[in-house]
Amino acid sequence: MSKDSKTDKPRVRRLVLDILKPFEPEINVVASELITRCRKCNDVSVNITVYEVDKLTTTCKVIIEGAHLDYDEIQEVLISMNCVIHSLDQVVAGSKLIEDIDTPLD
Repeated sequence: MSKDSKTDKPRVRRLVLDILKPFEPEINVVASELITRCRKCNDVSVNITVYEVDKLTTTCKVIIEGAHLDYDEIQEVLISMNCVIHSLDQVVAGSKLIEDIDTPLD
């Protein structure tokens, strides 16, 4: 498995999060903050999709990809914007991204 030479941790390349966020900040601000404030993460790209809107909150799926992602740092950035992580739905780690494929079990 591809590891970070400094920490000897496997390289995390994708995280898929289910988050609950207030109306403010808007999703474009959340995406920008994740990209600019995650200093330990390399080559970060963010995709945020809104799935549900309530009176006070928005439920979103956040996909974050990069060369080396730091979950703790990402969590800190989201918490600082009053977002709550409901679940960590996918983690891709190693030397390359592996896409989901349909199998007979699906």
